Amino acid sequence: MSTVTTADGTSIFYVDWGPRDATPLVFHHGWPLSYVDWDNQLLYFLSKGYRVIAHDRRGHGRSSQPSSGHEMDTYAADVAAMTDALELHDAVHVGHSTGGGEVVRYVARAEPGRVSKAVIVSAVPPVMVKKESNPEGTPIEAFDDLRAGLAANRAQFYIDVASGPFYGYNRPGAEVKQGLIDRWWAQGMMGAVNAHYECIKAFSETDFTEDLEKIDVPVLVMHGTDDQVVPYADAGPKSAEILRHATLKTYEGYPHGMLSVYPDVLNPVILEFLEA
Repeated sequence: MSTVTTADGTSIFYVDWGPRDATPLVFHHGWPLSYVDWDNQLLYFLSKGYRVIAHDRRGHGRSSQPSSGHEMDTYAADVAAMTDALELHDAVHVGHSTGGGEVVRYVARAEPGRVSKAVIVSAVPPVMVKKESNPEGTPIEAFDDLRAGLAANRAQFYIDVASGPFYGYNRPGAEVKQGLIDRWWAQGMMGAVNAHYECIKAFSETDFTEDLEKIDVPVLVMHGTDDQVVPYADAGPKSAEILRHATLKTYEGYPHGMLSVYPDVLNPVILEFLEA
């Protein structure tokens, strides 16, 4: 297993495949998953000649399960430790959902020359929770319900999320793929319940506005209009408006987990952005 040890002793698991002299693509997974959620994209971009790297966030997948550090500053610091260890330069960082927030926080703080572009898909920035400065946001009670469901019966809760809103399988006429549900559940149950519980606060309450303002590299923003987890109107378009060099791609009727449901549509769009 390939791992890097962070300043607080946490072991971060990662995979690193492809030519060392190729452009590195670094993939950041969503909550409560692992690098396995990027299976399709890892193979696709590897076949296109890229170096593909994906890690498990602390408390997720094969990484250590510490009692602390489950917030965006530490997530970004963990990524910096990995990119430093791998000596990555001009990398492209691709994040989905919570991973999109992690990308934004990391890229905003990255050393010059480390990042060339970024892609955020169904991502949580600028900020999810409803508050005075974000009246269109999601009420805190919705996130309290997530915490309650996780604490009461994590195993059943993860089945319900994956078989319902995450992939849009609760919509009439949806083509349900049991394999995706099972994969989602297996990834979630591999992680630590404390990390997943605290990560809800991290992805829902972190305000990424200042990070978005600082980013000076091209960013592709992709979001589906039927995202039941990170509502479209309060996320993708707002992030694109704040970013200096943003390209917004909107997908009518696509769900939160659209990278897994429609990889044949979305992967080529990301490739086009990388090669532009």
